[in-house]
Amino acid sequence: MINFEDEIKKFQRSLEIEETEDEIYNSDAPDLTELISRLVEDNDKRTAADRKRRS
Repeated sequence: MINFEDEIKKFQRSLEIEETEDEIYNSDAPDLTELISRLVEDNDKRTAADRKRRS
């Protein structure tokens, strides 16, 4: 039978996971909230430009 306590003691995280976490946390990629904000701002700018052309 598996002794989970012993298995947990032997557990070592994969180096690939560590590297991936570092890349994710240190990246300057925008999160979903920032992307939505950019889309809304862009839409507002386009709407204002359309209104100016129609006037």
